[in-house]
Amino acid sequence: MVASRPAARIVGSVVVALASALVAGAADASDWAQKMFSATSHNFGTVAKGSKTEFRFTFRNLYKEDLHVVGVRTSCGCTSPEVTKRDLKTHETADVVAKFNTRTFLGQHGATLTVTFDKPFFAEVQLRVAGNIRGDVTFDPPFVDLGNVDLGKGASRDVRVTHIGSAPWEIKDVRSVNPNFEVHLSKPLHTGSQSVYDLNLKLKPDTPAGYVKGQLILVTNDQKAAQIPMDVEGRVVAEVTVSPQLLALGAVQPGRSVTKNVVVRANRPFCVTGVTCSDACLSCPTKDTPATVHILPVTFQAGDATGKIERLLKISTDLGEGAVPSVTVQATVEAVAEPQASAALAPAAVGQAATTP
Repeated sequence: MVASRPAARIVGSVVVALASALVAGAADASDWAQKMFSATSHNFGTVAKGSKTEFRFTFRNLYKEDLHVVGVRTSCGCTSPEVTKRDLKTHETADVVAKFNTRTFLGQHGATLTVTFDKPFFAEVQLRVAGNIRGDVTFDPPFVDLGNVDLGKGASRDVRVTHIGSAPWEIKDVRSVNPNFEVHLSKPLHTGSQSVYDLNLKLKPDTPAGYVKGQLILVTNDQKAAQIPMDVEGRVVAEVTVSPQLLALGAVQPGRSVTKNVVVRANRPFCVTGVTCSDACLSCPTKDTPATVHILPVTFQAGDATGKIERLLKISTDLGEGAVPSVTVQATVEAVAEPQASAALAPAAVGQAATTP
């Protein structure tokens, strides 16, 4: 039997509506994951051949459920991606590191990085990078590597900048937003088709403890690429450092416990003689063997009361009283409801199940 034209129109409309709903549902299914990223695209600009060129796409678990990253793939060999952490509890952060392959590629390139999640629900987020790799400019070494710098001592590093080309090439200025950098640039050495500069970067002695990450911007007379970035990395280390100083334990069920590590470093070997907090909910073993690095497993034991918990953890060593910074420990004690089977049936349920704490 042949359906009447009105009936065929109705059937066609239903099919179109269902298809639209499925497309919208698929978009909503990944929307919850994309909200976790502070940025989803980055342009490296014009960079030197062989230079270290990276960008970190930071994402944060905004939801009560545990998060798991299956992996990340790239659409182009010009960019190599990796994930710093695959399992995240509530409020924990991680990075997708995009490394531009400046040694093996030249010219304008771009890539799409696809990050795949399977918990709490399946989703994919696409991140995009692009940049122009110049073959006529090189850095030796490829970036300013400060390494570990003792607090109060400062540091100095040299980089040779070379340009190959027939046209006169000049570095007119070197800029940075970091007030702890002092940069000195030598006079250029022009030989035939080469221009060579020696760049010296000094890290000021009063730079505070912590990671140093920034860029120097070389301002040139080249109208096609007036600015070329140079990465700077390092770490200013105090006599004793603790990482992390804010230990986020996420959600814990009443009566359960959770353990996470705290890393304590010093410039010389030491022992951990004791760990204390205001009550007995936190515990940690001592370390009697001297070492420059100690990994301390800190265990939180949840009680019956629910709600947010914040405690100050004090670590004592044989380096003297108050030598180690205190650690703030945060957790949320909450009962977990039994999952409903319907929550995993449709992507549209993601917005309801993965709710912000």
